[in-house]
Amino acid sequence: MQHAPALLLDNSGAVQATMHPDTARPAQAWWPVTITREMIEADIERLVSLPRPANGRRQTMFVHPSADPRYPALNPGVRVTMEVLLPGEETTPLRHNSTQVNFCIRGSGLTVVGGKQIPFQQYDVWNHPSYLPYRHVNNSQDLHVRLTYSNAPVLEMLRVHLIDENPPLSGEVALVHAAKDNERRGASSYGTFPIDEDGALLMPYETLISPPAVESQALHWPWAKVQANLDKLVALGKDYVGRRLYLMYNPMTGRSNGTTPSFFATMTIRPPNIIDRPHRHVSSAINYYFRGRGYSVVEGERYEWRAGDLMVSAPGWAVHNHASYDESVYELTVQDQPYHIMQESLLWQESLKEEAAILGSSVGFATNRKSA
Repeated sequence: MQHAPALLLDNSGAVQATMHPDTARPAQAWWPVTITREMIEADIERLVSLPRPANGRRQTMFVHPSADPRYPALNPGVRVTMEVLLPGEETTPLRHNSTQVNFCIRGSGLTVVGGKQIPFQQYDVWNHPSYLPYRHVNNSQDLHVRLTYSNAPVLEMLRVHLIDENPPLSGEVALVHAAKDNERRGASSYGTFPIDEDGALLMPYETLISPPAVESQALHWPWAKVQANLDKLVALGKDYVGRRLYLMYNPMTGRSNGTTPSFFATMTIRPPNIIDRPHRHVSSAINYYFRGRGYSVVEGERYEWRAGDLMVSAPGWAVHNHASYDESVYELTVQDQPYHIMQESLLWQESLKEEAAILGSSVGFATNRKSA
């Protein structure tokens, strides 16, 4: 087979960057889009009317108009799908090397991930580690609807999204006991050693192909427990300048502050008539509003939203802020912040009056929580 040769492209006098942080307007390419409650409800009815697929997965993929059709996504690094299960139905087992955040928007059910059972209710959140077999079961008498957020588009772009349909369930728990495997194998006897006083090291191949494993578990954040703590943030009052939210934190992500290694999922409460200050960040945000109504201002344009809407609310590096109207708002936000922290690319500007910072490798920002 004949293959085209590589190109040699002269880049003399140019720089690597395609946008300067002070003048970039990436929202022009990936602008805010909203999948309204009416659109979602109509598509739920469409999915319900379909015959059951062989794998049990009645799914809709939400795709941004700017997405490459080869890697469909709602923002460049996040795929969002909606899945419907009728009472008594379940999906066939599946595993893949992408990770997921799942969010139940209607009904209830049961997910089995790596042999672990997660019974869930409306507005519960749970994660799926990489390459663990999983299946979803609607063991209720009502319709179940779930949103799934996946890093599959990035892996597909790299041509390495690996999917195993109907895998043997005998391997369900094989990846769960990483800590015990570390103890059994022990550290490499060849050692990693410094070559200067600044911290540069050399690592042998034996350690390279067997790094210390971090246990990756499927975790569950029940809405009832999250809400009980979230509602307490209302007491911060109108003078508070931060966001009233909690990250559903997975400790295996460490300093990258993730729910999965690629994403964080946060729950936010916005009391009535709260207006956030404008800010921006390289990470892109997708919001699902499940109570209340309000608006977002993104790159100077105003976008209205209400309960039941799913919205790309903050394209990467777009100046934005959000506001509630005369009732409290609850929302789930998914951002690819952990992915950027580990790449050392998370430029964040908490206030437009402050300099931007690379979060995770430089000093970040503070709120006025003590005074509020």
